[in-house]
Amino acid sequence: MLYRENGQFKTSYRADQQIFPIAQDRIAIALLLAAAFLLVPAVASDYIFRAILIPFVIMALAALGVNILVGYCGQISLGSGAFMAVGAYGAYNFFVRFPGMPLIPALVLGGLCATFFGILFGLPSLRVKGLYLAVATLAAQFFSDWMFLRIKWFTNNSDSGSVSVSNLQVLGMPIESATSKYIFCLALLVVVALLAKNLVRGAIGREWMAIRDMDVAAAVIGIRPMYAKLSAFAVSSFIVGMAGALWAFVHLGAWEPAAFSVEVSFRLLFMVIIGGLGSIMGAFFGAAFIVVLPIVLNQFLPALLGLFGIEISTAGISHAELMIFGALIVWFLIVEPHGLAKLWSTAKQKLRLWPFPH
Repeated sequence: MLYRENGQFKTSYRADQQIFPIAQDRIAIALLLAAAFLLVPAVASDYIFRAILIPFVIMALAALGVNILVGYCGQISLGSGAFMAVGAYGAYNFFVRFPGMPLIPALVLGGLCATFFGILFGLPSLRVKGLYLAVATLAAQFFSDWMFLRIKWFTNNSDSGSVSVSNLQVLGMPIESATSKYIFCLALLVVVALLAKNLVRGAIGREWMAIRDMDVAAAVIGIRPMYAKLSAFAVSSFIVGMAGALWAFVHLGAWEPAAFSVEVSFRLLFMVIIGGLGSIMGAFFGAAFIVVLPIVLNQFLPALLGLFGIEISTAGISHAELMIFGALIVWFLIVEPHGLAKLWSTAKQKLRLWPFPH
């Protein structure tokens, strides 16, 4: 018999290896999903959907992919924006060049394009790491910017590189309203998050973490660094590429290469650092923080400073946002490396001390 904390017992190894072995976690996740799918669409306005919820869901998916590579495998990447761009333009080409191409297969094929692109620029990870690997992946960003601006085939011969999509449908249902876009993106996020959770708990996830902690020792015990690193780049790029396709198709509708600039790569890295490295939940926390903070500052900072007779311009709010981001990144890198996910884990441990039925 296997003992679990808080008086909850498991009588088989299979039961102990559930995704959510603690009853409180299962109930909390079920309530959270019910609220996300049922309550939020009933009460949220179009502005909330388009300005907050849809960007949050898509960026959480992208941050999840980045966290697999950076947090679980320890491979620093600054080319996430490029992988998003490849996913977006790859899905676009499949969507417009094959009449009748369904939306979901186009998104998956865009993710596969990003997978091959990620593996190509992940090859340097077999020889270099740390800062050198970060610079190598940054090259992917500049290469993708050049490719989508100069090679007109990728943009269907558009001179500016700007493209657009319309009439999105899934199983005959239009994806046009803000509510339908939110539910569609949320459903994809839930599916990918559950798959990623299973993946990092399995053998491949343990290999990634062994490479992250000490690659030489991992190689000594029989883990193949080449397979582990390239598989992390492949899985991460696929998820980030799908997120890029969603960002382009569902959120933007019309886009150009500048929509996936190097700033996007840095923002995704900030999400992972602030949310928590090596944590599925950290991707959600980081995305929520990065997406919501600018809106909160724009809405409440002028009113707060106005109480003290201080006026602040739009530029001042932007500078305050950057200062807060910088301070939090330093804090979570030096003082609390596991980010907001660590605070969440601590809160869960305290809640689990409450009596709960078997």
